[in-house]
Amino acid sequence: MNQDKNAMINRYRWYELISIYAGIALFLTFVLAPFVEGFLVSLKPLSQLFSSPYRFLPENGSFEAYRTMWVSVPGFARYIFNSFFISTIATVIVLLLVVPASYAFARFEFKGSGPLLGAFLAVNMFSGAVLLIPLFRLMRTLGVLNTYFAMIVPGVAFLIPSAIWLLRTYMLRIPRELEEAAYVDGASYFYTFRRVILPLARPGIAVVAITTFIGAYAQQFIFALTFNSKTEFMPLPIGLFAYFGRQEVVWNELMAASFVGIAPAMIVIFFLQRFLVSGLTAGAVK
Repeated sequence: MNQDKNAMINRYRWYELISIYAGIALFLTFVLAPFVEGFLVSLKPLSQLFSSPYRFLPENGSFEAYRTMWVSVPGFARYIFNSFFISTIATVIVLLLVVPASYAFARFEFKGSGPLLGAFLAVNMFSGAVLLIPLFRLMRTLGVLNTYFAMIVPGVAFLIPSAIWLLRTYMLRIPRELEEAAYVDGASYFYTFRRVILPLARPGIAVVAITTFIGAYAQQFIFALTFNSKTEFMPLPIGLFAYFGRQEVVWNELMAASFVGIAPAMIVIFFLQRFLVSGLTAGAVK
């Protein structure tokens, strides 16, 4: 394995390697710089944030903002739980609907499948804000405002189309001969799907699960702001917005709260990253 990597590296000239690594370093700088700066802000005392000249590195930095943030923001742990719960339930619902739907679109030819896939793609072109008013009227008619349901269902509706496209593309790479061999042996469609397709599709399903969880975690603000007004159901973005929007913004505590808030999503990505990488690269080489 190491020999293969060395062989690939040796194909490049020294100036090409410098260009590649310089491009990677530049890309990572733009991507990671806001996170690094936000973390450093969370370590600084409030008096240093507006000092002149501005210091990038904190002087006498500490994690005091992380401690005071828990006291300053009432119900912070509840907000994190709500965000994690909403994202988890949305991910489960999306997978239950998307996995069989993606298999159907990948394997069966039925009338209207092409236009339906096109409609799924068109849905992703619309922002959730465009449909807030009709969605609010629908939720009010169903009597589910100020519940988890009101925030989960719209999120699921906007996450399903992209998930179908992603998983369908993966399932198209699974050889049909495997299913045909199972049919010859007398297996039913459902048995073949459960015992043949699902094990092979696990990397793709893992990718869909991770991207759906991240999407559900990131899009909670607009739906929660419109469909919920109860504190016990507030996700983290609304909880922070409601607290820090009513008074002077304490920036170091806000940054500390933001980093603690994204910790659940980062933990999920950390433990499932091997599935993410294998799912994204599966089928690239045959």
